[in-house]
Amino acid sequence: MDLQYILRAISVGAIPVLLAVTLHEVAHGRAARAFGDRTAEMLGRLSLNPLKHIDPIGTVLLPGFLFFVGSPFLFGWAKPVPVDARNFPKPRRDMAIVAAAGPASNLLMAILWTVLAGLAARGLFGAGALAAWLFQMGEIGLLFNVLLAVFNLVPIPPLDGGRVLVGVLPLGAARAVARLEPYGLWIVIGLLLLSQRSGYSLSPVVDRISHAIVRVFT
Repeated sequence: MDLQYILRAISVGAIPVLLAVTLHEVAHGRAARAFGDRTAEMLGRLSLNPLKHIDPIGTVLLPGFLFFVGSPFLFGWAKPVPVDARNFPKPRRDMAIVAAAGPASNLLMAILWTVLAGLAARGLFGAGALAAWLFQMGEIGLLFNVLLAVFNLVPIPPLDGGRVLVGVLPLGAARAVARLEPYGLWIVIGLLLLSQRSGYSLSPVVDRISHAIVRVFT
């Protein structure tokens, strides 16, 4: 892979990707604090410092390896923000809202990156290299945040969608879904591999949401 291409990809993608991952986790922690759980705050996980949220394997090594080998999909994770639902007034409801806060933050960031790309396209930052760089950064910010939101809303614990599902299902069904959590990561990896073989992916969903955001906010 061409070194210049790699450096260009890093210069354009590093900021939106790090912000997407960092603010996703901070949103979980702040929502938990709003419902009375200060675990994340006491452990310093409400920081905007990306190093507080990076998992060496899930955030760096695995996605980097998949990128460099030309994998058709990228997969990874950040260090989960610790949440103790026993501190919540209504644990199931509040945990569902805390889980939904992460994807919601990504959709908000997708909108903000879209606005930035639109301003760059209209010439607010001139017509030179800076404008092109900001436009590309906005595009990556839009797509990556929508992808992160959609992926995390897949209803399999420990993904956010799984925890939302546990919070809204009747108690018996919620317990059955919650029992999948120790195996959830392997189920997700299996589904990703199966999707590549079957030709099905999240791309159409990501594309539709991205196009809708562009239509409304540019």
